Amino acid sequence: MDRRRVVITGLGAVTPLGLSATRTWEGLREGRCGIGPIRAFDPVGFTCRIAGEVGQYDIRDYVPKSHRKATKLMSRDIELSVIAAAAAIADGAVATRGTDPEHINIEPERFAVNLGAGLISCDLVELAPAVAASVRDGSFDIRKWGTDGLSLVTPLWLLKYLPNMLACHIGIIHDIQGPSNTITCAEASGHIAIAEAAAIIERGDSDISLCGGVEAKVNPVVMIRQCLVGRATSQGNDDPAAACRPFDAGATGSVFGEAAAILLIEGRDHAEARGARVYAEILGSGQSNNVSPVYQHLEPDGAGVRIAIEKALADAGIRADDLDLVIPHGTGIPQDDLAEARGIEAVLGASTSHVPVWPTKSMVSNTGAAAGAVDVVAAVRVMTDGIIPVARNYDRPIEGCRLNIVREPVDTKVRHVLCCSYTYGGQTAAVVLRNTNE
Repeated sequence: MDRRRVVITGLGAVTPLGLSATRTWEGLREGRCGIGPIRAFDPVGFTCRIAGEVGQYDIRDYVPKSHRKATKLMSRDIELSVIAAAAAIADGAVATRGTDPEHINIEPERFAVNLGAGLISCDLVELAPAVAASVRDGSFDIRKWGTDGLSLVTPLWLLKYLPNMLACHIGIIHDIQGPSNTITCAEASGHIAIAEAAAIIERGDSDISLCGGVEAKVNPVVMIRQCLVGRATSQGNDDPAAACRPFDAGATGSVFGEAAAILLIEGRDHAEARGARVYAEILGSGQSNNVSPVYQHLEPDGAGVRIAIEKALADAGIRADDLDLVIPHGTGIPQDDLAEARGIEAVLGASTSHVPVWPTKSMVSNTGAAAGAVDVVAAVRVMTDGIIPVARNYDRPIEGCRLNIVREPVDTKVRHVLCCSYTYGGQTAAVVLRNTNE
């Protein structure tokens, strides 16, 4: 039996470049940078004091009145996911109980949601009084935590910080009754969630799904860890726009941020039946895990990246020389960029010199679980607009990198795009898209 084809019919994104997929794409196309001084908290004492932050919004503007009380239980991650999901649904011309209850045009029990999420860090002010009450003789006392501290934590506190609550709120708002799943594989989460959602549709367990990734990493707990393990650059505080430099010889580390990117995907037959606009097809995906002995970084030969890409190409039924664009993970950490480049080069082979490679994190930062999904949204817009933008902050390659990083805008027909990602724990993922508007 032929495999059911899965297509993308809606895009939603909330990134440091804008509160929509369109604004994000405009920023990427223009080469703008969404990285700036941290506003969410006072980063005094941090070696990295910059991040990619989302602009101001009022979450109540993005939820139906019936759900507004629930916004009190939304962490930053949940808020971003709700906004991006609403945008993807609207862009795909789908009516749900949360958008237009009188004209619902999909079957809720055939509607799924599959999201990549990070390990959500809580707001310190919510726990500080409880921790302070648990101190005895200058040290934290677990017994005092049980007798005095825990009572100062609201009983519903945990509901703000469970990773699955992103899909939960979206599911409640839009009455999604089909399969629901949450992937917590750090930076690979977005790609894996998209692949899993596509597989659910392929095997007939749903007809339509929301999928993607969301994470808000602009949090003191998250940021201090990236500073302590040496991943965050300490040399870009005075010039944030030039701080993140994927694959560039002058790279000094990554910059972290926040974003949400959610796709509306569905079986092609389902999309055609309802007359939906189709952006692109999810042609294949691949995953792997290859742990480096030095856990802070990717393994030097990029073997995990290579394996994931090889699997994705095999799943898509295409060769490396069929690719018109690669969007890599590209963090701006020199040894990781070089390792990823080696993995990509191992697959591209003789095509390495001419397949364009376009990293995006110099503009949107490393947004964790959202990163891969942000790149998929960018890939879709590259295909629809027929232009590959410039790789910002790329002047000369890091020694040993042979990738064809885009130095000038390229007006071209883009048929196949590969997006790949990896985590510092060795999880890797790749997704292949096909342009359906040829």
